[in-house]
Order: sequence, then C-alpha cells, then structure tokens
Amino acid sequence: MDQKTEPNPFAATTSKRGRSFRPSLWLLLAALLIAVAAFIWWNRSRTAPTQTARAERAVSIVPMPVSKGDINVNLNALGTVTSLATVTVRTQISGYLQSVDFIEGQEVKKGDLLAEIDPRPYEAALAQMQGNLARDEALLKGAQVDLSRYQGLAAQNAVPHQTLDTQVALVAQYQGTVEADRAAVKAAQVNLLYCRIVSPVDGRVGLRQVDQGNYVTPGDANGLVVITQLRPISVLFTLPEDNLRAISARLDSGAKLPVTAYDRSGTSKIADGMLQTFDSQIDPTTGTIKLRAQFPNEPRLLFPNQFVNIRLLLDTHKAVTTMSTAGIQRGAQGSFVYLVNPNDTVSVRKVELGVTDGDLVEIRSGLAPGDRIVADGADKLRDGARISVRTESDTGQTPAGTKPDANGKNRRSDIGQMR
Repeated sequence: MDQKTEPNPFAATTSKRGRSFRPSLWLLLAALLIAVAAFIWWNRSRTAPTQTARAERAVSIVPMPVSKGDINVNLNALGTVTSLATVTVRTQISGYLQSVDFIEGQEVKKGDLLAEIDPRPYEAALAQMQGNLARDEALLKGAQVDLSRYQGLAAQNAVPHQTLDTQVALVAQYQGTVEADRAAVKAAQVNLLYCRIVSPVDGRVGLRQVDQGNYVTPGDANGLVVITQLRPISVLFTLPEDNLRAISARLDSGAKLPVTAYDRSGTSKIADGMLQTFDSQIDPTTGTIKLRAQFPNEPRLLFPNQFVNIRLLLDTHKAVTTMSTAGIQRGAQGSFVYLVNPNDTVSVRKVELGVTDGDLVEIRSGLAPGDRIVADGADKLRDGARISVRTESDTGQTPAGTKPDANGKNRRSDIGQMR
C-alpha cells in the first residue's frame, strides 16, 4: 500500500521568503551606489570654485599707468601732390631753333635762358620799322614848319583859310603815321626779344620736346619743354563735410593748422606744411570738401601727382587724462578697462573715451591720473579676479607705442604724435 507524502507548509513559506529577499537586497545596493555617486558629485562641485579661484590667483598681468598730458586732435586723409605752377613753354614766334640751353631735369630760375630762335629775320624787320619811323618823323617835322608859316600868312590874309586847314589836316595825318611807326618798332623789338626763350617760373625742367634745328611755331601742341614748380608745392586732399565747421572756425580765429605728409604706408613722415584754404563748395556726390596745404619741400621729396597720407592737426587738448589704447576693452556695456586695485585684484571700470592720437586715447571719465590698468593679460580676467603683477622685461615684449632704436633700446614712436 503506497504511502502519500504530506506537503510541508513551512518549506513553502521559506522559499517564498527567499525569493522576495533577493530583490530587496539589489534595491538596497543600488540606493547605496546612488548615494555614493551623489556624495562624490557634491564634493567635486564644492572643490571646483576653489580650484577656479586658485587658477584666477595665478593670472599674471602687465599694468600700465594712466597719465595726464596733451593729446592732439588729428584728421587723416588721402591727398595728391599738386604743383603750384606747371608751365608748358611755347615759342611766341616762328623760326628755326638755333640753340637749346637747358639740360633735362635741371633746376632753373625765372628768366634763365632755355632756347634761342634765329633772330636775323626779326632784326631786319626791326631795322625796317625804325627806318619807316625816321622817314615819317621827318615828314611830320616839315609839315609842322609849313603849318607855322601858313598860320602867319593867314593872320595877314596872305593865304586862303582853305590852305591853312589842309595843312592842319596834313600835320595830323603825319602824327598818326608816326605813332603807328613807333608801335611797329615796339612790336619788332618784342619779336626780337621772343627769339630768346626764357623760363617764366622757378622750377624743374622736364624732358625736351624739340631738338635744335627744328622749325618751331606758336601752334606746336607739345611746346619746347614743361617746367614744374617744386618749391613750394601743395597737396590737395578731401575731408568729410562734418569737419568743415571746426576747420573754418580755427582758420577764422587766425590759427595756423600744421599738416604732415606721410608715405603710402602711413609710417614714414615726408614733409611738414601748413593748411592754406579750402574749396568754396562741397562735392554733393561724396559729401566731402577739398582742402589745399602748402609745403616748402626744400628736400624735394614731394613730386606732382604723388599720393600721400595727410594728417591735419586741428587742435590740441591740454592737460587731459590719457592712456594707451592697449588697455581698452569693449563689450556689451561699452568701453571698459580692468583697474588694478591695491589688494592685487582687478575691477571692471567703465570709461568714456575722447579723441585718439596714435596709441594714446583721451579718457573723459572713469579714470584719474595715477590709476593703473591692465595692459596685457586681460583676456583671462573677470571682475574681482586676483592677479600677480609682472613687468614687460619678464615677457621680453615691447610696451605699446614703442619701438627699438638703433641701440636696441625702446623709444616711443613719433608716428601720430604731433605736438
């Protein structure tokens, strides 16, 4: 007889408890891991600002002092050198060119002999006119003697009055003829003078347009030679019409406005001059006004049609706060600088800028002479950041606005610093 095994109720209960205990254990471990990860993240978030602050404390900068001085108000423009006198020398008479008495490129003075035309035909014409004058003067003298005789006889009623009137008309006729002869003599003398072609101005002789032995006439288009005045010389340049009021006010007050000409790169100074005047009307197509400056040009470094950069010194602001443009930062709030504080920190200081002259800029508000601002290293700074001050000698760099001279020392560049 088979025996039936009774089910054990305690065993079933134990199995169910084991299966339910394992998921609870995994949940507990997951919660523990999440807690550990949260603790690590929280610890790192606490140490990150400290590390950032340490990094900011390591930022090294080069300070630059804010000074007080004069700054120039300059207007820059592109100009063209223009001669005050460009003369094409032409003959006033016709004839064979007997001699050429200049060398191409020669400096000549007013009245210097340039060329000579064969004078013999004009000497003969002068002699003929002088002979006609002498003949007619003799006829006039004889008519005047007869007139005085007829006047005495007419007073005695010895001759008719018609004869006297005829003689008066004859004397007047001879007088007119003599005046015409004298004018012809003067014309012949002028033509004879024109045989010697002289320079009408001081200047530099260009290339010869005709050779000795050619037959020249006043109608020759090219003439004999072109003479260009180089000393003094002028430069024409244009400025926006907005600057006209200030320029006109300065000229009306009697001020002399210096003008400096630079080469095409704008780095090398060529000559110094003075503003003369400005045009009588504004160009409506460009909204600019044309001005003329005059230069002594003693070294003859300026030549006609040469392009130069012009810097006009309009005014000078005296005893203002200035600093280098290297320290100016720009952002959404406008122009600002990093001000160096006594506790080796920096603070953002908003500034109002004035005129700029080269590497100097005028500070209208925000800074005072004696303040120090950051010139190098500002890209890593923020408001309140800690700094370590270094000098330019530590980096081997040259301060802004300076350049090494022939001895290797730094000197301030004079470009744009017109005092």
